[in-house]
Amino acid sequence: MRGNRGKRSTQRGNRHQDTWYSRTALEDLLGVSPEAVNKDRLYRALDEVLPHKEAIERHLRERFMTLFDARMDLVLYDVTSTYFEGLMEANPQAKRGHSRDKRPGCLQVTIALLVTREGLPIGYEVFAGNRNDMTTLQEIVERMERKHESIGRVWVVDRGIASEKNLEFLRQRGASYVVGTPKSALKGFERHLVEGGWSEVEPGVQVKACPGPDGQEIFVLCRSGDRREKEKAMHERFATRIQKALQKLAGRLERARKKVDRAQVERQIGRLLGRNSRAARGFEIRIEEAPDRGSGLKVSFARNAAWTEWATLSEGYYLLRTNLVGWTPQDLWKTYIQLTQAESAFRIEKSELKIRPIWHHLEHRAQAHILFSFLAYAMWKTLEQWMARSGLGNGPRTVVEEFAKIKVMDVILPTSTGRRLQLRCVGTPDEGQRILLERLGLDLPRRLDQPRWMEAVPKM
Repeated sequence: MRGNRGKRSTQRGNRHQDTWYSRTALEDLLGVSPEAVNKDRLYRALDEVLPHKEAIERHLRERFMTLFDARMDLVLYDVTSTYFEGLMEANPQAKRGHSRDKRPGCLQVTIALLVTREGLPIGYEVFAGNRNDMTTLQEIVERMERKHESIGRVWVVDRGIASEKNLEFLRQRGASYVVGTPKSALKGFERHLVEGGWSEVEPGVQVKACPGPDGQEIFVLCRSGDRREKEKAMHERFATRIQKALQKLAGRLERARKKVDRAQVERQIGRLLGRNSRAARGFEIRIEEAPDRGSGLKVSFARNAAWTEWATLSEGYYLLRTNLVGWTPQDLWKTYIQLTQAESAFRIEKSELKIRPIWHHLEHRAQAHILFSFLAYAMWKTLEQWMARSGLGNGPRTVVEEFAKIKVMDVILPTSTGRRLQLRCVGTPDEGQRILLERLGLDLPRRLDQPRWMEAVPKM
């Protein structure tokens, strides 16, 4: 609830008008005045909560199982990063690495998150910002088994984590997996792309099973009409960029009057192909000596027909890999698609819950910042599940915004003795808010806290 304190807010002065705390009812609910909510108190709160991270994760797991009958046999695992503002000299985990936030110049940390098939968060770990995604899985599995014992009979991970070493590690522990594979793995299934045997799993998406070479795994070939259009447009866009840039470079070399360093041209072409890597292999580029030119060089290129043919054939296709040999390809695809729950968690934490950027310079403060974001996401998903079970959809922001409109106000009543009685009253919900409260099974109190006597009004 968002408070509207009227006269009381005015009395506190403008310095409290712009703070979030004084614009809520938290003072009444927590018994802590806005004057006591300062930077030092908030830092102490971070320091107090961080040592209880593992206990909090265990508690959340138990509560999710009790409230929502959450199952822990299948876990979705993904990795992201969040960046810092500042030098972060007191945080050894702050490193430069692959930035998902498109901030390569900033130091960052890597965050590994585990969620249930419903997206309920059950654990996370923070690694150095330059940690390779593939190297995190074994450590996460061992930590989660130590914390939660029976968890993760089936692991669902993206292709960036699914190395051969990691899959062998899971097999040795008796675990199963459903993982994505690199695009290059499709080449081994080229003939299956044009053969029949496809079944529709949802409109526009077809799948079929292809047995693995040793009989211990199943590969699921998938094709998507929407994905095909997206990849086709991407290839065309990148190929057009490369072709135009090469034409421009060839023209400059032809018109140049001074010698041009060959290594410089090679670096320029390398950067061009790196920026447009999706279509880089679609061109055969030659740099040749040209004594009759002022530059001394000429560049020529041609389209790679074999690559273009394969790219056109494979657009819209992707491949899954699993050791769950008894499952149907439809069930395996649906299981893998649940990985979007982990990806959604990162999007919500970064947009709605403001996990980025991190401004704390000390390592333990940065860790606590991430823990509080994890807790906020747990509350967000709890509200989402609560809404879904109440028939209200799954958009927590709508409920948060509607309840934020409910006001808290001070009512001042004069008495015959000259003293005044202050009542902290909760505003009456409108019709839409009333329906939300009713569907969620919530009863708003009419008043907060006990009535308070105020000093008598001085006589004039």
